[in-house]
Amino acid sequence: MKHLLPGVLIFLTASTLQAQTQHPVADSARVPGDNFSLQGALELFKKAGSPEDFEKLLNTEDSKVNNLDLNEDGNTDYIRVVNKRENDVQIFVLQALIADNESQDIAVIELEKTGSENAVIDIVGDEDIFGEETIVEPDDSRANAYSDGYSGLTGGPNTENANLGIVVNVWAWPCVRFVYAPSYVVWVSPFTWRARPVWYRPWRPLAWHVYRPMRYRYRPHYAVVTTRRVVVAHSIYKPMRVTSVSVRTRHQVAVNNYRVTRKTTTVHGPRGRHYSKTTTTVRRRRR
Repeated sequence: MKHLLPGVLIFLTASTLQAQTQHPVADSARVPGDNFSLQGALELFKKAGSPEDFEKLLNTEDSKVNNLDLNEDGNTDYIRVVNKRENDVQIFVLQALIADNESQDIAVIELEKTGSENAVIDIVGDEDIFGEETIVEPDDSRANAYSDGYSGLTGGPNTENANLGIVVNVWAWPCVRFVYAPSYVVWVSPFTWRARPVWYRPWRPLAWHVYRPMRYRYRPHYAVVTTRRVVVAHSIYKPMRVTSVSVRTRHQVAVNNYRVTRKTTTVHGPRGRHYSKTTTTVRRRRR
């Protein structure tokens, strides 16, 4: 029996190494956007009663949506919300405060009222943060397959197949009704790098391997797609987009590496809707 023990240990060790080789797990985020959940942001917007309430939820540690530390000061970045409206289209810019006179757009929520009791929505992640412009919309199909976060593929949007082109009406969302009320005044966050809300308590960002599984809890009801629902929104947002030179410089290598190794597959569904599935090549470390 004693002679068998070394052989068994060698076999178990070899099996473990083989499993790790077949299912590599990244120990760090590939791009900054991996530390922010676009799906989670839409879920918070769905729960919020107003844009002000939405901003508070974004900057609450328990939400586990924002894990960004773009200026690397040891604290998660405060994200303010800036609203702009043109006719029935509204945009809500999610903007990280980087320094006293520096900010970086993370994403923009695009909302359009399409009828007396109908509205559509999507969120678009900034290409400097997510490696590519990433569009997410609600998906109420529970049959939608999604990644569990341990496939060995990381970086960028971490996308999945979407449903069969069903348009989700978000008119019932409290925040949507609030911003289309006749008495609504467009919300522009009054907070700055130096002037933070009294309720805000900064927290240290979680390590990637801790945060990674948490962000996946928002995925089942949202899908990454290739085209916007709110087409006009981009022309409204483009002139007001804000980017940070220091953020772009600090993360340029990671973002460029993602863009080189990504592979995007377009899935054609019925009703003319296109969906995307993006993966990135995992480069093994030399031993």
